[in-house]
Amino acid sequence: MQTVSDLQSLRAAIGSFRDDGLSIALVPTMGALHAGHMALIEEAKRRADRVVASIFVNPRQFAPNEDLDAYPRKEKADAAMLEEAGCALLWLPDVAAMYPAGFATNVSVSGVTDGLDGAARPGHFDGVATVVSKLFNQVRPDVALFGEKDYQQLAVIRRMAIDLDMGLEVLGVPTQREEDGLALSSRNAYLSPEEREAARALPRALGDAARAIAGGGDVAEALAKAVASLEKAGFGPIDYISLNDAETLAPMKTLARPARLLAAARMGRTRLIDNLPIEPSQ
Repeated sequence: MQTVSDLQSLRAAIGSFRDDGLSIALVPTMGALHAGHMALIEEAKRRADRVVASIFVNPRQFAPNEDLDAYPRKEKADAAMLEEAGCALLWLPDVAAMYPAGFATNVSVSGVTDGLDGAARPGHFDGVATVVSKLFNQVRPDVALFGEKDYQQLAVIRRMAIDLDMGLEVLGVPTQREEDGLALSSRNAYLSPEEREAARALPRALGDAARAIAGGGDVAEALAKAVASLEKAGFGPIDYISLNDAETLAPMKTLARPARLLAAARMGRTRLIDNLPIEPSQ
């Protein structure tokens, strides 16, 4: 695996792949890699001839009160995991390479950013859209892969790629989970053993609500039960538990179209997110 940290070297490496007629898949990450990221790499290998992964902890998507400085950084271990998984190229820029002096452009996507994390974390998705648009322009992939755990992020990036005629496929890969159902996340490392045990309540509450809604139950009642279940387990504050259109992320009061049940809540100082798909009965 080749590792590059400057744009000129990246473009040379990408140019070499293109000269050989090879297709390219991009897996953007913020590092602290786990099995969920490796699932993205495996799917990327099925989708393209060469896999490019990026590691960049993007300061523009962190609010002043969030965990930028504490965010786990394990570049050597991450690089070893990527190489073992068959990644061809690691793009490892620093902040100065990604946002050079004088950088003054912001990419903003409306609609799909209006609620959920868009409301709970103002400015977050502008930071996501800006850095991902740069990554797409830098790597010029045929396909880019993102985990469905960050479902609103996936919807934002898909909308941006369509609206800006970026000419690539944005592919979502199903959420990877621990044996007890908790979604894999770099932030799970922040949980104490007691908090980790209690966090199992999140996927369980979502599963119970999803089954109730899919079975024709009242949406508001199912969401209220899920909130109560999380509060009983020690979560708080709960930013949202919401049923939303799977494509537009518009809130839904009844299950009339393919939907996502999404949640964000804090266990101690750690903010966890998760979601499940729900299909209306035929």
